[in-house]
Amino acid sequence: MAGGAPRWLLIGNSRWHWAEGPNEADDSGPGAAQAIRQCWSESPPSGLLLQQPEAWAAVGPVPASAGLDPARRVVVAQVPLALTPPWLGIDRALAGWQAWREGGTPVLVADGGTVLSLTRVDGQGRFAGGRLIAGAALQLRAMGAGTEQLPMLAPDHWSGLQASDGRWPQGTREAMAIGVLEGLAAALDRAACQVRAVEPGCELWLTGGDAELLLPLLVRAPGGGGPWQHQPSLCLDGLAALAALRPGPNP
Repeated sequence: MAGGAPRWLLIGNSRWHWAEGPNEADDSGPGAAQAIRQCWSESPPSGLLLQQPEAWAAVGPVPASAGLDPARRVVVAQVPLALTPPWLGIDRALAGWQAWREGGTPVLVADGGTVLSLTRVDGQGRFAGGRLIAGAALQLRAMGAGTEQLPMLAPDHWSGLQASDGRWPQGTREAMAIGVLEGLAAALDRAACQVRAVEPGCELWLTGGDAELLLPLLVRAPGGGGPWQHQPSLCLDGLAALAALRPGPNP
């Protein structure tokens, strides 16, 4: 890929998350090629990838048709996060490690994906446990599928919802969506308050596809555990940083 922009890939449960660095021709010094210039998410491809990522990791299914190089895969055992159990998702390990290495302080990372994960890392860079909660879309699907009268909401139902309906909507669809979001935000605030009661200097990080929906609720919560630092590319930042630390295969 001489002269091309390096890419990193995180395969999620429902979406593929990409990050791209600067073009090699624009490299301005050591580490410049590992800086993320842009990131995006998309549906899984139906065939062979046109460009191999510099490194990739997966929590969701990996289709053989994509032709991903197994030598470029990053697994949880390679993440330098101490006391990491082998069952921990690679996305949680990368996000927790990256948030901790930003400042070297205790961190609580909330990743709002298909499942909302909470990951703690202590001040020494050691995994300190976490929580898992069904994410917003998963909760809505469960309500639609598990009841007779509640509807199955379309993925785009969130658009403009918070600004127009507030916390106590009258419509069923809006009540479902706002109820889920407020519940998730409350869970994050409670977790933040609990962590900061024992580690006052703990930093709070928010990432994942639902982060933009949750952030306004967290910001306005009275007496909450915030502030939360919103970093959409946190997992991919960690993947790119880790790829720079390990020897990789020849392109």
